[in-house]
Amino acid sequence: MIERYFQLESDQRGSLQEKIRKALLDAICTGTLPVNEALPSCRRLSHQLGVSRNTVALVYESLVEDGYLISRPRSGYYLHESYHAPPFAGESSTRLDEPEHAPNWHRRFSHRPSHFEGVLRPSNWMDYRYPFIYGQRDAQRFPLGQWREASRQLLEERRDRQWLNDRYDQDDPALIEQLRTRVLPKRGILADADEILITLGSQNALFLVTQLLFTGATRVAMENPGYREAASVFARQGAQLVGCPVDAEGLTLEAATHDCDYLYVTPSHQVPSGVPMSRARRRALLDQAVQRDQIVIEDDYDAETNVERDALPALKSDQRGHRVIYLSSFSKSLSAGLRLGYLVADAELIFELRALRRLMYRHPPSSLQRQLAQFLAQGHYDRALRLQQQSSRQRWELLDGALRRHLPDCRRISGDHASAFWIATPEACDTQRLAWRASQSGILIEPGFQHFFDQVPPRNFMRLGFDAIDVERIEPGIELLSRIFSGE
Repeated sequence: MIERYFQLESDQRGSLQEKIRKALLDAICTGTLPVNEALPSCRRLSHQLGVSRNTVALVYESLVEDGYLISRPRSGYYLHESYHAPPFAGESSTRLDEPEHAPNWHRRFSHRPSHFEGVLRPSNWMDYRYPFIYGQRDAQRFPLGQWREASRQLLEERRDRQWLNDRYDQDDPALIEQLRTRVLPKRGILADADEILITLGSQNALFLVTQLLFTGATRVAMENPGYREAASVFARQGAQLVGCPVDAEGLTLEAATHDCDYLYVTPSHQVPSGVPMSRARRRALLDQAVQRDQIVIEDDYDAETNVERDALPALKSDQRGHRVIYLSSFSKSLSAGLRLGYLVADAELIFELRALRRLMYRHPPSSLQRQLAQFLAQGHYDRALRLQQQSSRQRWELLDGALRRHLPDCRRISGDHASAFWIATPEACDTQRLAWRASQSGILIEPGFQHFFDQVPPRNFMRLGFDAIDVERIEPGIELLSRIFSGE
């Protein structure tokens, strides 16, 4: 029986052809199929699996075409001779379970990236019933049809195939043009093509900037609370971090910031508080940067998803924008898994960053860049943004109302229609313990202590996201959280 050799995964997504092909390939590659025996006939296998004979025949023929099987007339399908030997057979095979021969990696590490703190989230967050986490989106809302259309256009035979070539250190000119003419002007930014660099998200942009510009003597001012991963990137390079409090207008420009070389800010919606930097504070920040020869690193992480009606333009759009390094990405607007972002700065800086990127990974995948360019050019991106902004506004209002009704003792600090809720609970509440108890009931919340850089961070803050959870579960999730909060 074929079940001796492989099993179909009942919970695996995909067509029957895909499932059967994958199961057969797994059996071939693990050496479990008989070498000199014919595989079950199409009729027999279709009967055993409860599928049509044509489905099995198509799978068999595709495996013959790809060199995994051979077809013998009036005899059947057999394993190709290339797969007769067991996997990894031969005299060169060695076992890896001999610890006396293992190197001492601990002595060889120049540093330990694992020691830098991150914002902790379970990798299986999508399995929780009430995921109030930030930075993820409900995958069902991704514009899959339009993305598939952009892919189809990319793969049309009559189109050029330059995206198949290694561009060395260059980006796709079509994507650069779309960013320059359609995306950046929405934030008030006018940039030339040589002032834009494509990155693998904002985190990668931060890493590139830090590698090029920071040394052990560099002093960088950061918002406190602030973006933990940025602090880790700066600290890894040996930079001295200067934490600055955040008030209702954003980063406070205290005396400690005067001697800093760089100021890292999230002015549209401060991370994690969601407070937008006021117009007066923005003006003071740029004035100080000019007077003290400082550089501002502007992380505009939610630029495209900002639903505030009177949102201020980017700092980079100011006449003093030459002192601003601007970062953003498509992670919040399209998908966190897309891992494409962009950096805008003076051409001289972009030139060196491009050279540094070439030493690391040359450039982000050309096919992905071109597909995104097609997606933008066809207007699919603007449509997706409109739909997302409508959904985000609805979700924000639902969550805001639910918090007012069920958790009235908790105070929202974030601004209206920020991309997440920054909540101050009563001081007696430890939100880390609350998060653990809530997770036992299928609720994911983010304890806020992780975002503070104090030696003893406050324990009564939490951040709630609303883009990953089903709309109809927002109210029940907060109602259940309120019962856990009150100890019921």
